[in-house]
Amino acid sequence: VSRQLKEEIRRGFARLEEPLAGLLAMLESSSDWKGKGRSLSHCITSELQLWIKEHPAVPQSGPKLQELQARVLGMLSQCPANLLEPLISIFQLHTADRSSLLQHVTHLHLQGSYKEAAILSIKLKLQPDQDVEKLLQTLDTWCDPSFNIRDITRPYQGLSRYKPEKFNRRVLGKLVFRLLERFNVDPALCPNVINQRHLRTLNYLFYKRFVEKTMTEENWADHIQSTVGDNRWLQAQLLQALLRHCDARGAARWAHHCRLPPDMLPQPLAKELQELHIQDRVEEVTKADNSEASKKKDCYQLPIPRENIHFLQRWEETLQCWEKVLQPGQVVGVDMEWKPSFGMVGKPRVALLQLALEDEVFLLDLPRLLEQAEAEGQKEKFPHFIQMLYSDAAITKLGYGMSGDLSSLAATCSAVRDTEKQMQGVVDLLALHQQVDGLSPEHSHEHRGLRQPEKGLSLLVQHVLGKPLDKTEQLSNWEKRPLREEQILYAASDAFCLLEIYKRLCKDPESFGLGSDLAESLVGKQSKKPKAKKQLNKQEAPSPSGQECQGARREPSRPPAPISPQEFSVVCDNMLQGLGRYLRCLGVDVRLLDNEDDHRKAAEIARQEGRVILTSGLPYQTLRSQVGEGRCFSVNCSEKAKEQALQVLQHFNVQVSLGDIFSRCQ
Repeated sequence: VSRQLKEEIRRGFARLEEPLAGLLAMLESSSDWKGKGRSLSHCITSELQLWIKEHPAVPQSGPKLQELQARVLGMLSQCPANLLEPLISIFQLHTADRSSLLQHVTHLHLQGSYKEAAILSIKLKLQPDQDVEKLLQTLDTWCDPSFNIRDITRPYQGLSRYKPEKFNRRVLGKLVFRLLERFNVDPALCPNVINQRHLRTLNYLFYKRFVEKTMTEENWADHIQSTVGDNRWLQAQLLQALLRHCDARGAARWAHHCRLPPDMLPQPLAKELQELHIQDRVEEVTKADNSEASKKKDCYQLPIPRENIHFLQRWEETLQCWEKVLQPGQVVGVDMEWKPSFGMVGKPRVALLQLALEDEVFLLDLPRLLEQAEAEGQKEKFPHFIQMLYSDAAITKLGYGMSGDLSSLAATCSAVRDTEKQMQGVVDLLALHQQVDGLSPEHSHEHRGLRQPEKGLSLLVQHVLGKPLDKTEQLSNWEKRPLREEQILYAASDAFCLLEIYKRLCKDPESFGLGSDLAESLVGKQSKKPKAKKQLNKQEAPSPSGQECQGARREPSRPPAPISPQEFSVVCDNMLQGLGRYLRCLGVDVRLLDNEDDHRKAAEIARQEGRVILTSGLPYQTLRSQVGEGRCFSVNCSEKAKEQALQVLQHFNVQVSLGDIFSRCQ
């Protein structure tokens, strides 16, 4: 805009008695400001905004300003983005009556002008005053299976950054759940989103039972019934899933077991249900039980007698437990169980706390104990015990993923939320797991062809003790009482195996690729800082690239010649998908393993396509022997993707230029 035009505009303002009313009259009689780009109206509006700052006496107030504000509000929904803020500033809309502003935004919303309503809400800072429940109800109606989401997105198809595939029921559902949790709204307000989440839970449960075959019948049926309940829509989805995964007799048996209304069943299934005999069901259940028993023989067996497992539900019963656990020099295996939430709102609440000693295990019924303490006016009992246990450096506490357990414990009892800051004498075996070398072939159980690949604590138990954990009770309903015998044995095993792993690693650390002073260094170093997982990684693995760098320290070598990202091709193991995406953005040729892929697939791809393998933890030991020297690199899983990428680039001397960034993808 020329300087002469700006001066003329300012002289025009100075001659007007009411510059604000004059601007509004001009905008109402013109339409050039409705288009994109810098129009004459935009130029005049911007100059008035600057002129008002230089003449603070000009702005109006009182009824006259309120009238102008009401008029300009009707124009804002048609304004391009570059006019919104100048008009809001000129007409002092931040001082306008908020009920009027909210009413206007609600009107836009009812008209279906969702984008305009959202932009105005943000610009006028109305979010704290808006009815979140109405917003959630609107989002929920968009998640109704009969609603066509394209009706919402169609007006925006011409936008350059419009990606229709990013706007779907799954994305909307995640947004709704975040809002439900943030504003503590009753989930019943959003039945469509809840139904969709329950449907995904149903699909997951069917996968666990009929595809992966890692869930017992009783656990599966328990979760199915609690997920579906009396919801007719979910009952119909359950019926369809049964027909997909079972034959007619099996579907009829499960339909009866899950209490599906007879009027929902198709005629062939209803007929099959009538023909089912009690003996048939007994034989099938017995057959399944025998199959489950044969699987358990291949798993870790609890080495203590059943009478040494104590299930405690009253505070009077816990006195002996406290006395033994809090002894100086004691080593305690700590684990926790909670009912699976399957992605529903809220953090899981601990239903069982397991404390394992050398020859016995205590299982604490936490909901009952907390309820009793509150009824007796002694709510401090449990927090006091937890504080004494975790802050005592003379007691060694063993766990696997302690940070997650303590987070759930804090959600169950808010008084223990600062426990992690006071921890001393703790050993998180999850962090140690990433440093344990693979075992010799005679200890390997990879030949169990029909078993699902082990992971987590079960994998560590398999590598150190020779057999994996039986995880069939992992997804039990841990809040249901009484606990079944299988649940009690599972919970005790989960805690007791920590003691056996620790004892074995401390007895012979060098055979697992660990330092000879393991017992002393673990407890001493982890006690200094609260974040046990990361602290352990940093102390026990000084080099960021784990086992790869241990070999490098023994035999130093020259750094490789510099290469560009275009010359560097890798295959990322499935625990490093974030690293893979980050490297791809830097121009590296990356292939990613899917979550269900076996780690050994990385070696096949590396050999066929000449790629470097990026992996972490135990798979490194297996994979590095299957490719050439220097073609497998172990990354520290406790670091973020950016730090991991820097380690990889530095190790292989990859030089990234500005032109490489986003050269492979956008």
